[in-house]
Amino acid sequence: MKRFKDIISGIYIGFIGLILYAPILVLIVLSFNDSRSRVTWGGFTLNWYVTLFSNKQILSALLTTVILALASSVGAVLIGVPGALGIHAMGKKRYKTFMTLTNIPMLNADIVTGISLMLWLVHFIPLGFGSVLLAHITFNIPYVILSVMPRIQQMNVSVYEATRDLGAGPVYAFFKVLLPELMPGIISGFFMAFTMSMDDFVITYFTKGAGVNTLSTMIYGQIRKGIKPEMYALSTLIFLMVTVILIVVNTVSEKHKDRLNKEWSEEGV
Repeated sequence: MKRFKDIISGIYIGFIGLILYAPILVLIVLSFNDSRSRVTWGGFTLNWYVTLFSNKQILSALLTTVILALASSVGAVLIGVPGALGIHAMGKKRYKTFMTLTNIPMLNADIVTGISLMLWLVHFIPLGFGSVLLAHITFNIPYVILSVMPRIQQMNVSVYEATRDLGAGPVYAFFKVLLPELMPGIISGFFMAFTMSMDDFVITYFTKGAGVNTLSTMIYGQIRKGIKPEMYALSTLIFLMVTVILIVVNTVSEKHKDRLNKEWSEEGV
């Protein structure tokens, strides 16, 4: 009976994995297809990868997307981490109120967020790269707060207070005690914000000005004429890059946990 359940569980997990990754596998196959048709196999080729790195329009959109994602992620971390610490220090009633407010932008429809940010930003700055950057920082902040908050709740606050009692200043105690404890949550929040910024289309579409193009908006503009095969190659490279980053981060995290567990066992904790 147990073996039968294991077989059924394996088939179910395999089916879910197929649904999740089949479209990506099709994309990867198309990036090596010598034909522009999505239904006809024209032979194996690397031509689309070669053409990709000579396409200035795609490379410009990619550079804009990466810069935007990095800048908005850093901005969201710089605002979100102090915000999470401040919310955690609040009373129970105010804590629940602010956590509810933090969750609203994540549950809200992107089109509502995009239009509201456009109407708000247009009164202060002209629509362009700056407006898109501010919009991305705004919708990324909740992801950072919700990634850092569990680390704050697990942290032993007594260590920070003891550091202050021993004469350490608030800045020194923050960088030497709080920051190392919060770093896994900060890294997780940073990558979450980076991914959401890279992936966003609706908010970018409403807050960008003329001349600003990201990968998502450029692909949307190509839908009527047909998506270029170079985009299949670029999407494949991005997928492989994300996969490698996840493997490296998880490996480093596991090694860090093993080292801490070893140190604690040696200290008899």
